[in-house]
Amino acid sequence: MIRAFSITDIGRKRQLNQDFVFTSELPLGCLPNLFVVADGMGGHKAGDFASKYTVETIIEEVGKARNKEPVEILQAAIQKANQRVRRKATEDENMVGMGTTVVASTYKDGILYVANVGDSRLYVVNDEINQITRDHSYVEEMVRMGNLDRVSARNHPDKNIITRAVGAMDTVNVDFFEVELRKGDIVLMCSDGLTNMIEDEEILEILKREKSLEQKAEELIKTANNNGGKDNIAVVLMEQV
Repeated sequence: MIRAFSITDIGRKRQLNQDFVFTSELPLGCLPNLFVVADGMGGHKAGDFASKYTVETIIEEVGKARNKEPVEILQAAIQKANQRVRRKATEDENMVGMGTTVVASTYKDGILYVANVGDSRLYVVNDEINQITRDHSYVEEMVRMGNLDRVSARNHPDKNIITRAVGAMDTVNVDFFEVELRKGDIVLMCSDGLTNMIEDEEILEILKREKSLEQKAEELIKTANNNGGKDNIAVVLMEQV
C-alpha cells in the first residue's frame, strides 16, 4: 500500500497558481491508486485551466477505463486530455496556446508506473536521489546532445522552454518508465517551481530527515520560497506502508 501527501504553493513572485495536483491512495477504475502533478502554461487564466482540466480529464478517463494495463490506461487518459485541451483552445480566444506538463504514476505489485510530458519530474529517493523522468525541454535537449553541461543548464536563460506539453500538438508523445520500489523508498513528484529553486542534494537531505511526509513536503515548499520562490510549487510525496 502507498501513502501520499500533496501540496501546492503559489510561490513568492506569481499572481496565480497554475500548478494542480491529485492523489488517490484508493483504487480508481482498474488502477489501484493514482498520483498526478500538472504545471500549466498560458496567459491570463489559461495555464491554471489547462492543468486543472487535464488532471480532471485523466481522473475521468482512468475511472472508466476497462483496460488492465497501467501504461495503456495512462496513455489513453493523457491522449484524451490532450484532445480536450486542444478543442477548448479553439473555442475560446483567451485559451489559445495553453498547455500543461503532466507527470502521473500508479503503484502496482511492487512496480511504480510513470508517465511524463514536459519538465515536471518524478524522483525516487533512498540513500541517494534519482531522477526517473527526463525533462522535455530545450535546455535538456542541448545537454543530451553535448552542447551544454549540466551546471550551465541549471541557470540557462531558456531553461523554461519546454519541447512537449499536453495541448501543444494534435497528438502528444508520452514517455513511460517502470521502477521497482524498495522498502524505505520515497517518491517525489514535483513541478519545476521546486527543482529550479532547490538543488537535488538539498532535496535529498530534506527527505532523509526523520519527519512525516507532511513535514517533509512543507519543508520543501518553505525552502523553495526561501530560495526565491520564483514560480508556483507543487509537491507530491509517496511511501510504502
